[in-house]
Amino acid sequence: MSRPARRKVYPLSMRLPEADVAVIDRAAALRGRSRTDFVREAAVRAAEAALLENGPVRMSEKGFAEFLAAIAAPAEVAAEMVAALKRPAPWDSSPAKR
Repeated sequence: MSRPARRKVYPLSMRLPEADVAVIDRAAALRGRSRTDFVREAAVRAAEAALLENGPVRMSEKGFAEFLAAIAAPAEVAAEMVAALKRPAPWDSSPAKR
């Protein structure tokens, strides 16, 4: 006699205000996903981010010393970034500011 297959998915139930469901449905439709898929993906992504924020960072003594040296060193000017910040914004069409 065969054994029944073990369940590999678990139901999750939530009570949400209608406005929240409407926002979720709209976003899910924009992504071409079902509400369930959209909410599952968002929940897993948020959970992974929370775990990463609080997880320990392990490195060798040499790596830690290099890390400390890098954050203690004076900042270097990034010429490309300076040039980008000096350009007028694309939505600013005022000739006086160009």
